[in-house]
Amino acid sequence: MSLHSQTLSKTEVKYDYLVYLPKDYQEKEYPVIIYLHGSSHRGNDLNKLKQYGLPRAIDKGQEFEFIVISPQCPDGKLWSTESWFEPLYEELTDKYRIDTNRIYLTGVSMGGGGVFDVAKDHPDKFAALVPLCAWASGTERICNLNNIPIWTFHGTEDHVVPISQTVSKVNALKACNGDIQFTILENQGHGIQWLYENQETYDIYKWMLKHKKQH
Repeated sequence: MSLHSQTLSKTEVKYDYLVYLPKDYQEKEYPVIIYLHGSSHRGNDLNKLKQYGLPRAIDKGQEFEFIVISPQCPDGKLWSTESWFEPLYEELTDKYRIDTNRIYLTGVSMGGGGVFDVAKDHPDKFAALVPLCAWASGTERICNLNNIPIWTFHGTEDHVVPISQTVSKVNALKACNGDIQFTILENQGHGIQWLYENQETYDIYKWMLKHKKQH
């Protein structure tokens, strides 16, 4: 089955999302970071997303020089269940001034797995990926990602999603010459969403923003 037919076989849907625009949003094109939450934030209440991650950082007053889009996955679904990205992409390019060469995808836990899965379906759309403690996504079709820079993180003491799940993805991507770097967080458990609020140790935003989509 081709990549295109795999995507077409999914139901096309629109997910609600939070939007953050830079304070001085004006007549220029902006990079976009799309943030995918974990399984506990599924549903139909966007306020749930503000409990951790990028939406929490924004809610606490952190300011960024890029647009942030935080969609919400419905109850009982994974980020890979339905075709939500294409409708979102079309809406974003229509409504906002975005730099389509600088679209980034990041997520934590179920959202980290979603980063891998969504990018496998749309490898031509993303400039860089940052999956944290990625859950549920396997290594099938992972070589679709071998031209996208990826920085992934996982804690050694994660008892929710074993670090072996990230190790297998990293090894599979390296086997097809993927551009992936892996930061192992010693003595850290599953709650590594602090990476979105603490740029002192690992500035994942600066890293993402230095990349542009390869044509």
